[in-house]
Amino acid sequence: MRELVLTPKFRRAFRKFIRRNTRLQRVIEDTLAQMQADVYASQLGTHKLSGELYGLWACSCGYDCRIVFALETDSETGAEVIVLLDIGTHDEVY
Repeated sequence: MRELVLTPKFRRAFRKFIRRNTRLQRVIEDTLAQMQADVYASQLGTHKLSGELYGLWACSCGYDCRIVFALETDSETGAEVIVLLDIGTHDEVY
């Protein structure tokens, strides 16, 4: 199970995003829990990004909700961690 690391930008974007639609909070929390268990689960639609976001990954958490993240290795433990970078609609994060 990977650890989730929330960046300040992700926290701000999350608060802003759920303020617009509070019903999505539960869906996003479920998606984050699923990412911890298996970031490559088929229902997440995890995929590599290209262009300006090359080297990053994204997954879906609902119809028009995307989470952008990086897979990194913790220098202290050597474990792989999921660094959450951004959340929003398709147009907001890409």
